Amino acid sequence: MSGYQDIDPSSLGPNMWLIDEMYRRYREDPGAVSEAWKEFFEDFRPALEAGDGSTGVEAPTKAAEATIPPEEHATGDRTEKPAKPPSEREGGSPATGARTLTPPPGAERLRFGRQRIVENMQASLDLPTATSFRIVPAKLLEENRRVINRFLAGGRGGKVSFTHLIGWAVVQAVEAVPAMKAAFASIDGEPYVIRNDVVNLGLAVDVRREDGSRTLLVPNIKGANRLDFAGFWAAYEDVIRRVRSNRLGPDDFTGTTVTLTNPGTIGTQLSVPRLMPGQGLIVATGRVDYPSEYQGADPAALAHLGVGKVVGVTSTYDHRVIQGAESGELLAKIEDLLLGRDRFYEGEFKSLAIPYEPVRWSSDRGAVDGAGAHMEKQAHVLRLINMYRVRGHLLANLNPLGSEVLSHPELDPAFHGLSVWDFDREFFVDDLPGARRQTLRRVLDLLRDAYCGTAGFEYMHIQEPDQKRWIQKRVEGVERSLSVDDKLAIPERLNSAEAFERFLHSKYVGHKRSSLEVA
Repeated sequence: MSGYQDIDPSSLGPNMWLIDEMYRRYREDPGAVSEAWKEFFEDFRPALEAGDGSTGVEAPTKAAEATIPPEEHATGDRTEKPAKPPSEREGGSPATGARTLTPPPGAERLRFGRQRIVENMQASLDLPTATSFRIVPAKLLEENRRVINRFLAGGRGGKVSFTHLIGWAVVQAVEAVPAMKAAFASIDGEPYVIRNDVVNLGLAVDVRREDGSRTLLVPNIKGANRLDFAGFWAAYEDVIRRVRSNRLGPDDFTGTTVTLTNPGTIGTQLSVPRLMPGQGLIVATGRVDYPSEYQGADPAALAHLGVGKVVGVTSTYDHRVIQGAESGELLAKIEDLLLGRDRFYEGEFKSLAIPYEPVRWSSDRGAVDGAGAHMEKQAHVLRLINMYRVRGHLLANLNPLGSEVLSHPELDPAFHGLSVWDFDREFFVDDLPGARRQTLRRVLDLLRDAYCGTAGFEYMHIQEPDQKRWIQKRVEGVERSLSVDDKLAIPERLNSAEAFERFLHSKYVGHKRSSLEVA
């Protein structure tokens, strides 16, 4: 375990309220905190231990001292005040220029962690920050997240969120615009710029405290820029699990260089978060949704017009060491990545061992033309359905050890003149299971589940229509879940068939026969 005595508490930024809370628990009962916190507090010597029970590692700022009247004296958990002059007693009026010290009805003294939050916010006011805004199309983000989660649900499990993907884009964008790694420091009164090589990505996590109030914890992912996406996803989930189970240690809060906060989870579109001393950049992402002006529109009309969801991204930076053009370049890079440039999604698919190609960005075509364009696309959808029945088995994920990307041009919607904007549009689907008109997304989901899973079906060469139809009904739209006994029986039967084939080949050499492969 690392030496916690070497940690500078001032580097913990917005998490200092947690240090105060944990130290208070430690003083009351050392057994109430984990071993990591015990080791941290063994050499922890706060510079101030206020009589009201709050603790800290720093003396109050001048602003904080100015709010403490000199005539008040701390005595344990209560504060004694000198007697008020008659003009301030009940029924009287305060003298001219006198200051009323009595809190108004309903006022509550902020103590412990809440007091630390006040001090942090006061400290953040000293930073000369600026904020850049950008609205980013989220269509491709949404579609590829869906592909990833469908694959994970059918195998290893887990779920990738929008924040996972956006956070990874932020890490990659910061790498591409290294100026955004900078931080300001004042050393002996002289200004310095710190250029970090490593990206320790802070994650602002909403936490409900014991008293029911809510606040933020900002642990970080160490060396996020040195991971692949699978490693980043695992590290992110590990941090969140330890937040929820209250198993974070002091090391989880130190060394944050860039922070990602996601108020979009509670419906916020854009935000300008506060930047804490020691960091140069905090990125905030809003909700993934249709633009506000389209909230009341018919979804079918939005699909016809090619209106997609968007996400707001803001970059709040320390203007002493980062310039506005660099912040704008960062947001442009984030947008490029979320639109699939620089093989962003290909890298994620490869890292997660997903053997398919991601959905790619393209412009909508034919939306204005109306009926003519729709009729042409209708014919292409029917052709695509037939191609999956003929060639779908070529994308079946049959090799558990393989790492090749499974693709075929005739199974790519783009080959048939269809784009990502057609996914929400409805088409006539002939004899597919379900409704006679379905969205292209539903059609692709059904066909891929039928022909491109872990079992492949090739039957369109059969000459008898009834036989083909019999197989089709048992392949398309059918849930193929097997019991453990069935899964064990299948390889046993395959091994028996293979052994029988080998016996016939060695026993009846030269005899004409049909193997099980073509029977």
